[in-house]
Amino acid sequence: MAAGELLPLVVAVPLLGSAVLVAAGRRLTRIAADALGAAFAAGTVALCVFALIGVLEGPAVAWAGGWRPKDGLGVGIALVGDPLGVGLAALASVVTVAAFVYSWRYLEEPPPRHAGGFPALLLLFQAGMCGFTLTGDLFNAFVFFELMSVVAYALTGYRVEEPRPLQGALAFGIVNSLGGYCMLLGIALLYARTGELGMAQIGRALGTGEPDALVLAAFVLVMTGLLIKAAAVPFHFWLPDAHAVAPTPVCMVLSGVMVELGVYGAARVYWTVFAGPGGVSHSSCTRTLLVIGVATAVLGAAMCWQQRHLKRLLAFSTIGHVGLFLIGVAVLTPEGVSGTALYVLGHAGAKAALFACVGILLARYGSVDEYELYGRGRELRLVGVLFGVGALALAGVPPFGTGLGKAVAEEAAGQQAPWLPAVFVLVSAVTGGAVLRAGLRVFGGAGPRPPAEKADGEPETSGAEEEPETGDRLGRVPGTMLAVPVALLAGALAVGVLPGFAAAVGAAGDHFADHTGYLGTVLGSGSALSHVSASPHWTAAGVVLDLVSTALAIGCAALAVWRPGRTGHPGASGWWTPIRRMQSGHIGDYVAWALAGVALLAVLTVPGMLL
Repeated sequence: MAAGELLPLVVAVPLLGSAVLVAAGRRLTRIAADALGAAFAAGTVALCVFALIGVLEGPAVAWAGGWRPKDGLGVGIALVGDPLGVGLAALASVVTVAAFVYSWRYLEEPPPRHAGGFPALLLLFQAGMCGFTLTGDLFNAFVFFELMSVVAYALTGYRVEEPRPLQGALAFGIVNSLGGYCMLLGIALLYARTGELGMAQIGRALGTGEPDALVLAAFVLVMTGLLIKAAAVPFHFWLPDAHAVAPTPVCMVLSGVMVELGVYGAARVYWTVFAGPGGVSHSSCTRTLLVIGVATAVLGAAMCWQQRHLKRLLAFSTIGHVGLFLIGVAVLTPEGVSGTALYVLGHAGAKAALFACVGILLARYGSVDEYELYGRGRELRLVGVLFGVGALALAGVPPFGTGLGKAVAEEAAGQQAPWLPAVFVLVSAVTGGAVLRAGLRVFGGAGPRPPAEKADGEPETSGAEEEPETGDRLGRVPGTMLAVPVALLAGALAVGVLPGFAAAVGAAGDHFADHTGYLGTVLGSGSALSHVSASPHWTAAGVVLDLVSTALAIGCAALAVWRPGRTGHPGASGWWTPIRRMQSGHIGDYVAWALAGVALLAVLTVPGMLL
């Protein structure tokens, strides 16, 4: 079967699985529903792998219902499988399978009539993510965007009997719905300007002339929706609140894949739609993404260091790394894209594994508070080792994929501005050090015992006295819950060491950044690859910077544990208190910051607006 024929199945199979589970949910046991859901998710992984093999030499296109364009015009919906898009669909599917396996013995037993509820929602989430990575139609990108969002709201508030998950899901839903409305309005403006909805068709229509105010407004609105999904500053407030209350298997997918798809969407829309002369200039796009990326990276790292709630700590770590991904994309080169892709692959494995370890702590001790858990994790030696390895992977230690992706992306960024590699080193060190600090205290009982009580004026929950998501506390950790983080970290390591893998990702970056080639593939005119860059590879400078960030992470963690007065306790008063209080939990505040973000994007895209 040709790669183009497999693309619709990548979206259809998880949708079919969800429908089957909903129809048969009352008749299935929990084990049967989970096994059936995992089988559909794993089948999608296989389809993605076969499709990926078929598109390594160039993108493939599938037209829904056979409605192909005629003379370059048409109303058909295209699924476009380029190596990067299909690879991200495969990543989303792999992490979904990991979430299924992890949840077999994790989530508490639901009522029999709801046995298929969680697996069905997870398959719908997988279908939305796969469709978003493959669609060649801007309106259908919005449709899959909303499918992802709606299902994510439901999964975040899955424990509907508790008020906190409902509050987190509500904040998540309102802010991301605002992003969806902005994106839809931007699409409407592009349709008014070009009369097209296909990305390639819009890109062709904007390939001549000069950009006008309508096109620039559309760019700002579409980017707003995608950057809200990516949890970029100042749109990031929903992410820590959602992660603090979402079930751990859901956090694995949210942090491991979904927010990264917002970065992918921003890059895809720019390269495909706005990269022509009548779109948005490279300098404007670079300035916009670079400012947002640096702000996101620095604020995410600073807030990560100040957390003692382990889920919130990991959530802010994700925000910090999203900033680095945006910087890698902002340089608008194939090298930046391929380095960011490697970084995303390694980060997904490491971050999902860390959430799996935190889920084990919650299931065993009923807490995710770094201070309350002090020394209690000594008996979980394997979990402690996995947690430490995940922390070092976040810091960029070679030869993990995070280290290789960081090295390639920071080299590309350094050609844009010499100081950008320092941002990569600093953010990786602080986020990795924060996780390592928590691991030393929880699993090693290192340093003096920190005060268990919540600090005065600390605005967020500490994570103490949480309800285990397993119903009752676990006396013994099931093998499936241990196997998942082992496999995920092994995958993150494989990204950095497998021969030929980096070369394939480099070729994927070349195809992704080939604006003319994408248009030619979709519209049937054909086009040779316009640029072939050197394959991403380990360099001496990259290894040295990775080792520097790792050493800094270890040093920061050791200083925080054994000299807590030098670094301050998370939650203690300090210059960061006003920044922490912005994470207020009030939806109105988050909406206000989102609107401020729209204005910021407009100013960055059109500097003349400052006058």
